[in-house]
Order: sequence, then structure tokens, then C-alpha cells
Amino acid sequence: MDDRVSAWLENLGLGTYREVFQQNAIMWDVLPELNQGDLESLGVLLGHRKILLRAIAQLSPGADAPSLGSLRSAVSPSPSLLPPERDQAERRQLTVMFCDLVDSTALSRQLDPEDLQDVIRRFLDACSQTISRFNGYIAKYMGDGMLVYFGYPQAHENDAERAVHSGLAILDTVKTLHHDNPHPEFDIAARIGIATGHVVVGELMGQDTAKERSVFGETPNLAARLQALAKPNQLIIDSATKRLVGNEFEFADLGAFSLKGFDSPVQAWRTLSIRLSTSRFESSRSSRLANFVGREQEISLLLDRWREAVIGEGQVVLLCGEAGIGKSRMIYSLYDRLADERYQTIQFQCSPYHTNTALYPAINFLRQAAGLLSQDSVGSQLNKL
Repeated sequence: MDDRVSAWLENLGLGTYREVFQQNAIMWDVLPELNQGDLESLGVLLGHRKILLRAIAQLSPGADAPSLGSLRSAVSPSPSLLPPERDQAERRQLTVMFCDLVDSTALSRQLDPEDLQDVIRRFLDACSQTISRFNGYIAKYMGDGMLVYFGYPQAHENDAERAVHSGLAILDTVKTLHHDNPHPEFDIAARIGIATGHVVVGELMGQDTAKERSVFGETPNLAARLQALAKPNQLIIDSATKRLVGNEFEFADLGAFSLKGFDSPVQAWRTLSIRLSTSRFESSRSSRLANFVGREQEISLLLDRWREAVIGEGQVVLLCGEAGIGKSRMIYSLYDRLADERYQTIQFQCSPYHTNTALYPAINFLRQAAGLLSQDSVGSQLNKL
């Protein structure tokens, strides 16, 4: 990232957006062109957008950036531009993850402190890289573990889903770490708890290097209690998170538990794996869909192309449109119209969580077709393939 942009954000008290600006290649010469819509699409909070827009208005388009030595005085806003830090806290729905290394206390008794440091650092580094892939925010490191927010400072419509994907990816990463463990006499395993609910988050607490973003509400406590229930290499979630992720994953019902600090028993679910057989539409839709209304012209066109394909005139139809406009719903309506005909559906589906995995749609389809399971051995997977 451009160091000038980084310093500019830090001096505005908005250093939390450094990574977002970096991921979107926001350079110094681009800053004067940013507008309200751009900042909103980057996930910048309303109050912070106001601060940034005022500071951007003071930048002269095309002007050279001041040197780093003079940048602090050049971009430091007046006190009126920055709200008091306590006013930056806000109420929002948050998915909270607690993740830690299993039996680190036992490790500390048997390993040299430097060897223990190496094990924990490798564990935390691997977890951090995985969490960043799913836009999680590491709020705090706690010895051999971490507290992670999904939905702050940048909110997404599927933060609960991102959290569970991240948790499963961490467990896979930890298994790889265990195979490369420089201390094979000790197992490296993680346990994870995830909960979703309304909190007040964002207020800066503490002083100097002890400063951290606070979160208030029962959700972090619930995530911590669920983590304590988890056995090595298990991910446990609450009912709210399960409801939000729909049918995206395979779960095991662990029953209800009486947890410290909670008056009523809490239902817990162990997340087993991603459910490969469903599309995103199937995983998120309700069990019953409303009647399909309209789009008769589009459905007629699809049926015409189908009839031409049946008589040997091969056809390709590209159905495109904005997210949520009803593309998947139209395809499922076409399936209903063809209920009495013979056909085979082959579904290749991209994923925002696997943008760096080459040929992921094809690999995923082959896994479904061959019935490959994550718990299968390499030999078993080869035989199925």
C-alpha cells in the first residue's frame, strides 16, 4: 500500500481501513476521486465516511502529496472533524469467533519457552492468514488464541457464513501444521466457538499499547463458552449462526447445554463440513418458495431453446442480471416446467471464498459426482474418482 495513504488514514484515526484500501488499490492519486458511494462500497461506516470526505475535500486533485515528514500536520483534522473516541462505538449484529490452541498449558511444561513460542507463532500466523481470506477482523490476541469479529469494521450480508467457512479452513490449516510439526511428539489442534447476536462494538478501551476495540453484549461470552465445549479440532456454533448459514454446511446436533452466565440451556451444533451438494440458492432459500409470478417471456424463450436442443440443434443461453434479481429462481422454475422430461443437470458454481483456487467449480463438481468426503483417505478418494 502507498505509505502516504497509510499515514493519512492513521492521522485521521482511521487506520482500521488500511487493509481495505490496500485490497482495493487505493493510491494517493486516487484519493481525491473517491465519493460517498465509493466509500460505502468499501464498507466504511457512516461517521467515518463523513470524516474521510471532509479530509478528501482538503486535498487538491493532481497535487503532489506532502512528504511523510510533513504529512501529519498536513492531514491532521481539526478536533471538530473527529468525534470523541467513545462516540465511535455502535450497535450492530456481529458474529464472534474464539479460537485457540489445544493444551498449550501442557506444552508449556514440556517445551523450552523458545520452542513453545515458535509453535504458538506458527499457529497464530496460519490462523491469521486464513481469517483474512474471509474478511475477519482479529480484535485481540490472547496468548495462544484470538478473538475475531465478522461484521466489524466492514459488514457483509453473509458474515455468519464467512465465519463458519473461516473456522473450517482453520481446522484444515491446523491439520497441515500438525503434519509439518517440528515437535511430532505433541499434537497441534485447535478448538473454535462461534456465536452471532447484537452487540455494541468499536469503543477504544485502555491506553497506549493496551488499547483495543471493545465489544459489549452476551455474544462474545457465548462464543467463549461454546469454544470451551469443543473438543480438539472441533467447531461449535450457536442456533443463531446456524439459522443464518442455512443449509450451507453439514451439522451434528449436540443438544442443549447449561452454560455459566446463561439462564436457559443453549443449543449447540458441531459444524462437520461444507455441504457440496447444494447451490447457494438452495442453501439460503426457505423450504417453501412463493409461487413464481411473471417472467413469462423469459421462460418461453428458455423453453423454445430447450425444444431446439432436444431435436438436435444445440443451444447455449446466457442468463445474466444484478444480484438478487431472480436468475436462480427462474432456472428452478424451468426445472419445474421440465419435470416430465429426461435431462441431466450439471452445475458448476463459483465461490467468493475460493477466488485463489484454480478450477474450483470443476473440482467441486467432480467431488460431488464422485462422492468424495473430506474424511476420506487419499486412497479412498482415488478409488472413488
